[in-house]
Amino acid sequence: MTKDSIDAWRTAWNQLICEPSPFAVAVDEQGRKVFTQAPSTLGEALQTAREYGDRPFLKWQSQSHTFASFFAAADSLTAALQLDLNIQPGDRVAIGMRNRPEWMIAFMAVVQAGAIPVAVNSWSTRQELLYVVQDAGVRVAFCDEPRYRDLVELAGKVELVTVDPVQEHAHVHQWQALLEHMPAAATLVQTQPENPALILYTSGTTSRPKGVVSSQRAVCQAIHALEFQGAFAAMTSAERIRPIMESGLQPTALLAYPLFHVSGLLSQFLSALRGGKRLVILYKWDIHDALKMIREERITQFNGVPTMMQQLIFHERFVSDDTATLFALGLGGSSVSKALLGKLLEAKPMAMTGNGYGMTEGNGICAALSGEQFMAFPDSVGWPMPIVDVVIGEAPEQQVAAGDCGPIWIRTSALMDGYWNNPEETRASMREGWYFTGDVGYLDKHGMLYITDRIKDIIIRGGENISAVEVEHCAAEHPAVKEAAVFMLPDSEMGEAVGMVAHCSVQVSEQELRAFMAQRLAAYKLPKRIWFSAHPLQRSVMGKLQKPMIKQAFVDV
Repeated sequence: MTKDSIDAWRTAWNQLICEPSPFAVAVDEQGRKVFTQAPSTLGEALQTAREYGDRPFLKWQSQSHTFASFFAAADSLTAALQLDLNIQPGDRVAIGMRNRPEWMIAFMAVVQAGAIPVAVNSWSTRQELLYVVQDAGVRVAFCDEPRYRDLVELAGKVELVTVDPVQEHAHVHQWQALLEHMPAAATLVQTQPENPALILYTSGTTSRPKGVVSSQRAVCQAIHALEFQGAFAAMTSAERIRPIMESGLQPTALLAYPLFHVSGLLSQFLSALRGGKRLVILYKWDIHDALKMIREERITQFNGVPTMMQQLIFHERFVSDDTATLFALGLGGSSVSKALLGKLLEAKPMAMTGNGYGMTEGNGICAALSGEQFMAFPDSVGWPMPIVDVVIGEAPEQQVAAGDCGPIWIRTSALMDGYWNNPEETRASMREGWYFTGDVGYLDKHGMLYITDRIKDIIIRGGENISAVEVEHCAAEHPAVKEAAVFMLPDSEMGEAVGMVAHCSVQVSEQELRAFMAQRLAAYKLPKRIWFSAHPLQRSVMGKLQKPMIKQAFVDV
């Protein structure tokens, strides 16, 4: 990559972040960079989408919505929340279901009522669902039939709204009945920028998921950052943008990320809503269904976790007319293998391909790159966003030189306020406005960020965080397991997988132990491989498991 190209990128970047650009950046009183023209509340940010009227917005199975019909349904549901369910500003309302239009309509209604959406991981076990709903102090929970079965015991303590038909029950409300309100009966509540906008639960180093609380301002800054990245990509990769513009197609994305995930919620749903894009919803990932939808629905953009992208790009139909309209691909957070990049360049040399890095605590915003930048630096996750400061070092005040690896700290106006009712974990992750990501990386001489390792004891399988401690605690519940060490295994499909070494008092088979854990853990958290140690596991003088040594002794044999 020539110096002229990098200089041109910098020029475009600086033009975008200076006045009078809509992406102008300033520094606030707390020393954080902010987009001065970003909306200040989520309600304000999303109401602008009403102008798209009868333009197609959502497609799922037999359901279709225009922007107008989406808002009509959301307005009716807003009225139901206020008149039937007595939801007040600041109340928490959970959404627990697989991807479908009702998830999005419920989210919009909760925002309009001034309440706080709590996005519940629909892959969770019953115990995890119950914990999240009770931990957040939820007053109303929207759910599909599988999640209803898990939550029905809370009926009375929580008002349940089911989008699928279920047997009549006190404190259980049917979706269609609530939509009978006239949209005009809704009152759109005005909130303040510092008020909570959203709670997303994420697995970290503890055995319990933590509720990430983000303010209205933080979520809006994140959405604006995504729009900045789109504008920057268009300025610096004009030749890759041209085929999309000349196609005459409405920008249409295939939604495969779960909506409870920050990528599905902000990068896909809310970005499409703001941008007038169409979303075609996959209920569950299946490569054959995905290819069928790409062809039939004329999908122009697909973002996915490593396992999805791997299956898509290496499928024989990826190089056929089935993907003729697919102009843009988002690879989602991990470095790109040479084999994957080579296959992509062979099939779609002019695709608008991108990558990025973020976490729930930062509303998915940290670094990103796409188009020509991605082709030049495919191993990188890009430049830090204009509202993100990145420091590499043991502490924010101990920055290392360019090219040197170290722990990654970020400061941004898109950062969370903290963890819900968990000041200890908040203090452990934050330091004077800086957030400790738990990842290791470096910034090169061009300012590109690279991720090389992880410090926090989590495994990221297919985009989902898995707490090693939680899996270890689950294994230890088995009467034969004396101790267990859980760690990350590289995985060609999921990016990362769970590995475990257990020391037992009596002989137990791998199948037996996994079956025991499957009764207590969500399926995606189960170990892919289990090894058994005849001796106690190696520990430090302070009693901490020496996982690198344990892993090397078994995995590398």
